[in-house]
Amino acid sequence: MTTIRQFKDSDAPQMTAIYLRAVTELGKLRYHPEQVAVWAKLTPDADRLSELMNDGRNGFVAVTPDDTVVAFGDLEADGHIHFLYADPDVAGTGVVSTLYDAIEAKAIADNLGKMYCEASELAKSFLLKKGFKVVERRDFEVAGVAIHNYAVEKRLRAPSAPTVA
Repeated sequence: MTTIRQFKDSDAPQMTAIYLRAVTELGKLRYHPEQVAVWAKLTPDADRLSELMNDGRNGFVAVTPDDTVVAFGDLEADGHIHFLYADPDVAGTGVVSTLYDAIEAKAIADNLGKMYCEASELAKSFLLKKGFKVVERRDFEVAGVAIHNYAVEKRLRAPSAPTVA
């Protein structure tokens, strides 16, 4: 059984390991080896993750009963999700779905109009099941290697009508 809680600085080393394992073990299911290799080089170290998770965003972790982090995600003030990563050992078990639901609940509580992110092939499949729509495919290069992801978004409420002065 997992619990969702707020990020703590002591979680960052486990999160770095999860990010790297997710990219190298799950990423290879949808990306070529050279794409996985350049993506893996983007793994933030623990200090960088702590810095990001303490910059005003909401950081969430899914933990086991012994407080081991098995997945993590975040929600920036404007509805952007920068991270949504899981240890490959819990992929497909519902842990990420529970984590995502906590993130969306926070977005709704904060009265955000939409959530959005740049999703990998695997994340895109998951987020489409959660009601996101693809805005566009994003093709770019990392260290000279062509790679892609998807701009996706989910409306949480209808856009406000412009007010006439």
